[in-house]
Amino acid sequence: MLPESSYTRSATLAGKPLTGLVDARKALELFDDGATVVFQGLHRYWPPLTRLVAELELELGHPCQANAYLTPPGSQGFAVHSDTHDVFVFQTAGAKQWEVHTPEGVEDLTLEPGLSVYLPTGTPHAARAQDTVSLHVTLGINQLTWRGLLRRTVASLLDAEPDTHLPAGYLDDPAALTRGLADRLTDLADRVRELDAQDAVAAEVRRFLTGRGPRLSGGLLDTTRLAGLDDTTRLRRRPGHPCVLLPRGERLEVLLGDRSIDVPAWLEPALTELRRRPELRPADLADHLDPQSRLVLCRRLVREGLLEIVAS
Repeated sequence: MLPESSYTRSATLAGKPLTGLVDARKALELFDDGATVVFQGLHRYWPPLTRLVAELELELGHPCQANAYLTPPGSQGFAVHSDTHDVFVFQTAGAKQWEVHTPEGVEDLTLEPGLSVYLPTGTPHAARAQDTVSLHVTLGINQLTWRGLLRRTVASLLDAEPDTHLPAGYLDDPAALTRGLADRLTDLADRVRELDAQDAVAAEVRRFLTGRGPRLSGGLLDTTRLAGLDDTTRLRRRPGHPCVLLPRGERLEVLLGDRSIDVPAWLEPALTELRRRPELRPADLADHLDPQSRLVLCRRLVREGLLEIVAS
């Protein structure tokens, strides 16, 4: 891993200092000397990977990310190492020789464009480019675990415990501490038994479906088109954006991926219709909403990022 200073520079913009800017000349020289260029978080910048990662997250229920690694011929970017998450490797250009350590021993395999390999969490591996420049993309699955879910479920109970001091003198009289801890553990166990697993799971689902980063490619252009949106405008669900409806009496909570919105409950039939259609026009909601209401709803959902306007 090269120090950041070896390939970055500083600059100023409107009198404000900027640091950590990639110096293209330094980066090219390092690449020519055998360094691997790593494109971290490429799903944030390249729409096809943005869509893939978004849809994969909804399918798996785990946070995902995509990186790309560009390696000069005959070079190796990293020594043997393992990752703390599952990895799917996709070779997209050139060829790369992989050294994969398994319980049965070391396996060597060559990935060429169109081939992929799955590396479970903790699998030691290394890779070396062959005769030409190699580019591969990794999809990382950052698993949510039972331990994490349990910790989040009981966190509020632990937070409710007063943060009072341990009694003085417990080093000489540990029994005083033992009695206090036993009482608190008994009380905690009683409160844990009162927890509703269904409520805890609902909170976990809500947390995931409102905690993703916004994916609003073309959002500025959509905003400029809103004034012309009418009953015939073609609208499309953004790939990877959830639309989960949670009734709240006379209100309806709608989970959208990076946020939730609160709307009147009478919109539920229209939103249910919208959820089942990958593409629609406001007029398709005529059985549920009057002309003004369906245009207001569709404009709102474009602003919120659930819908995008399809260019005619």
